[in-house]
Amino acid sequence: MTQPSQQRPHNNQALNQDYQNKEQLYQWIYNYQTNADEEVKTKLALHFEGLIYSLARRFAKGQELYEDLVQVGMIGLFAALSRFDASLGKSFESFAIPTIVGEMKRYIRDKTWSVHVPRRIKELAPKIKKTIEELTTIYQRSPQVHEIASHIGCTEEEVLEAMEMGRSYQALSVDSEFESDQEGGSVTLLDVVGELEEGYEKVHERLLLDKMFGVLNEREREIIILTFIKGLSQKEAGEKLDISQMHVSRLQRRALQKLRESIKSEPPEMIK
Repeated sequence: MTQPSQQRPHNNQALNQDYQNKEQLYQWIYNYQTNADEEVKTKLALHFEGLIYSLARRFAKGQELYEDLVQVGMIGLFAALSRFDASLGKSFESFAIPTIVGEMKRYIRDKTWSVHVPRRIKELAPKIKKTIEELTTIYQRSPQVHEIASHIGCTEEEVLEAMEMGRSYQALSVDSEFESDQEGGSVTLLDVVGELEEGYEKVHERLLLDKMFGVLNEREREIIILTFIKGLSQKEAGEKLDISQMHVSRLQRRALQKLRESIKSEPPEMIK
């Protein structure tokens, strides 16, 4: 068994090494703060990259977000390096970690929602999630909305709004694929919810009709609208306008002739 007296030189050597490493680190930080030396900046980035990677993995939910958080973490790191004061006796890591984590959380809150959501909702959503976990443990059941609101100190309407908005955190792409049958076939979200929009063509036709109707007098427009748009017979249109069916037929033929002549005089792009 090794004697304590034999361990002491080894422990002292380790302590001395740690002290030297700490002194070297603080010297780098001082050089960065006073000279903004690029070589020192690189050394510091390499020295703390393990810390950044660890924190990024803690908050990332995918490779793309992980890579973004590493970049954001580096920004937080150098912000902390610029403000660190070794004379206060606090270790750099304990000073830097809140700053780095704060930058990552801010990025997640502001940049990773698929739709625009008010900041108060973004800030409330994580509080609700934490509260639900805590109250579930306490009550051994899912907490009710009023219990969550009371615990956080907000209204039930705010809780419901935040929970509903939380569903907008990440939207599915219309190209997302889903299994459609037992044989491994798939369809996209667009295939399921997409449909041909006929409204654009109807708008175009309505604009053309409005333009064409300008050549008709008021009674002729009424006849065309009743017989062709509302689908009334000539007899029904005549009863509605208190004129004979023969008069309706004559007005209809005259109106159609005017419309044909007007369409012929229009540029081709207007009637496509």
